[in-house]
Amino acid sequence: MTPQNGERYAVRSVRNDPAEETERSMGKKPAETPLDRAKRLATEYLQRPHSEKELRDRLRDKGVADADIETVTALCLDYGFLNDADYAGMIVRHYAAMGYGAGRIRQELLRRGVPKDLWDEAMNEFLPTPDETLDRLLSARLRGKDASDRKERDKAANYLFRRGYAWSDIRAALNRYGAEDDLYE
Repeated sequence: MTPQNGERYAVRSVRNDPAEETERSMGKKPAETPLDRAKRLATEYLQRPHSEKELRDRLRDKGVADADIETVTALCLDYGFLNDADYAGMIVRHYAAMGYGAGRIRQELLRRGVPKDLWDEAMNEFLPTPDETLDRLLSARLRGKDASDRKERDKAANYLFRRGYAWSDIRAALNRYGAEDDLYE
């Protein structure tokens, strides 16, 4: 009997596992070790940036042992696949571009597991001053509405607060917009 389609027959021996010998002869890879699995999972997960905490949580959720998590995380840090400082800057730039304030950006950094000692540097470097952004958001929110209507101004102020801006910045933006009210002074 001759092999077809390039297949090779392997000679089986008593000392070797027949299934393993057949897999090897057919060009299949041997079974994946737990550490290899952890490396593969980390590589797949880090196709886009994540924090070190997110990687650890992901591997833990996939059932990877703590020792393998430590090994893989150390390897990712050594090779530069993980960099929490760069990741913090990316998060700040992204959410600032979407019009979010410092408070909301801090919440996002906390949620994503970025160490707090990296927050201030990233915020100082990449977060613009809120005046221009607040003015743009406020004018868009109040467009076509009466600026002297207190209810509309309060709704706009609450909207800005939910986006992470401080009340002092919101108050200043309302005053620039023309809300001459003693509440906003």
